[in-house]
Amino acid sequence: MHQGGGPEGPRAHSSLEERINTAKGDIARRLRYIRHHHPDGPFTLAGLAERAGVSKRTLSHAESADGSNLTLETLLKVCYSLGISRDAYFLDEQVFQQVNVELEARAGREAGCAAHVDLLCHLLTDILDSAAQARSALRAVPPEQRRPPGPHGLS
Repeated sequence: MHQGGGPEGPRAHSSLEERINTAKGDIARRLRYIRHHHPDGPFTLAGLAERAGVSKRTLSHAESADGSNLTLETLLKVCYSLGISRDAYFLDEQVFQQVNVELEARAGREAGCAAHVDLLCHLLTDILDSAAQARSALRAVPPEQRRPPGPHGLS
């Protein structure tokens, strides 16, 4: 009597092996993708392994063509270390696609914010430079030629 709950026979075993190999290949592809395309990346194998608290060898085997038997713990550590809260990221194509779109949008927002901060810094620097030049120019004017400031400190 079969106790596994699934179909019996050599054909079922072959089908299961195919599914396992397909899943390993999908996980390897997704791991390589996120390592190279994460907004905080790209990461080397060593860099991602350190960030996730797993061994470089484990990630290397996971990315290899034949794949590796990864534990759920390892997959979740990698997800967590990359800020991915969807546990099925490496296991489900739809989740993989959705999370990547979300990460791209986040990266775009962060890049946009960084560009605004850079622009603001340049504007403030220009204002300070102009104020310093005005101060130097006023110091060059003899005191008797200076007009008293207007009601709001402007002349």
